[in-house]
Amino acid sequence: MDHRFELFPKVVISNTVTQFKLRSLSKDIILNDDQAVLIRLSSLRRDNYQGSYEASLDQVLMPIKGIVSLELKCKGQQEHKLELIIPNQETIEFRIYSLSKELWSLYPFKGDLHMHTTRSDGREEPGFVSSMCRQIGLDFMAITDHGQYEPSLEAIDLYKDLHLDLKMFPGEEVHGKNNAVHIINFGGNFSVNTWMREHPLELEKAIEIKKNRIQGVNDEQSRFEIACSEVIFDKIREGQGLGIFCHPYWQIGSGYYISEEVTSYMLKHQPYDAYEVIGGYHPYEQESNTLQIARYYEERAKGKEVPIVGVSDAHGCFNNLFGWFYTVVFSKSSQKEDLLNAIKSCRSVAIQDIPNSSPQPVGPFEWVMYTLFLMREVFPLHDELCKIEGQLMMKHYEKDPLSKIELSKLKGQTQTLMDQIYGRTHE
Repeated sequence: MDHRFELFPKVVISNTVTQFKLRSLSKDIILNDDQAVLIRLSSLRRDNYQGSYEASLDQVLMPIKGIVSLELKCKGQQEHKLELIIPNQETIEFRIYSLSKELWSLYPFKGDLHMHTTRSDGREEPGFVSSMCRQIGLDFMAITDHGQYEPSLEAIDLYKDLHLDLKMFPGEEVHGKNNAVHIINFGGNFSVNTWMREHPLELEKAIEIKKNRIQGVNDEQSRFEIACSEVIFDKIREGQGLGIFCHPYWQIGSGYYISEEVTSYMLKHQPYDAYEVIGGYHPYEQESNTLQIARYYEERAKGKEVPIVGVSDAHGCFNNLFGWFYTVVFSKSSQKEDLLNAIKSCRSVAIQDIPNSSPQPVGPFEWVMYTLFLMREVFPLHDELCKIEGQLMMKHYEKDPLSKIELSKLKGQTQTLMDQIYGRTHE
């Protein structure tokens, strides 16, 4: 991305003529109205039906009031390179992505569905963590403390009277008694942990019913953990939440924290809503993510559709996990129902973006290719706006009375930017 120039839109409908506007943001390079420029468009995917290595015809254009207006048809679902050639000066490169109309109509939303605060074993309070989530560019999040639902409500309540573009949802990490499997309740309308504590006999009966239906699992403890987990997933769905099967290859002590029988059963029968394919492991633990990713692609090779998320599982905002791992969801909106439908429909990509390393999106091929473009060309602009809003949220957390007024002025700014990037107009 060349920050000296501005080109909009950046994401367009494929095989459709689109109008673009390009202008310089720098005084060092001025697009003079009396100096012609050359525009060249080429596709990165060299598909035979388009003509391998074939670029579109060059256009010679004249800027008007420093703005170059142009019309282009971007073929196929892919990334394109646009070159602005200024005679006797330099060639500036831009990138554009074209999608089918159906996919173009979806927005990319960044979120973290698994993190902790001081209310369990984290380092910062719920309100602090929430403001930091916006500062790093997240569009949605949930506090998911161990065995506790209330901290997520505490964070939501702190900011409830503010005009925020960040969507904050209730959540918790659910731990069944004598069950090693960790499960996230994202967005559920009630606490499953509380339900289990208050209804032990009902829970026990439900587990027994599930156990009797499980076939092909010989180990009694594994049968119990699977049955207990299935009851939990059912309860999460009852509360209209998303049930996430967490970090199956987390290594503690002398082995992985749950049995291979449990992991294989879960991946085969998919009682969960989403698989945590990328978790917040420290650099010395990255082998665990490698294994979770390998299992994901192995299941895909078997023909399975596997809904996935990436999460930080952060226990602090400054411990080399927060912001390194997250999910990109392609959805109509950041409302809970739309987000959950998108994830369940496999319209999400899990991200591992460790500093000083190449980003690693995981998911279906077409979504990964598109996400790499977004991470390079779109999210940096988006994240700049989010950072400002997050900083004002922090001021509110610190009880600054002016923060509410300042935040109200920013309402909708990220949506406006995304509409500009996608060239959308609203009646």
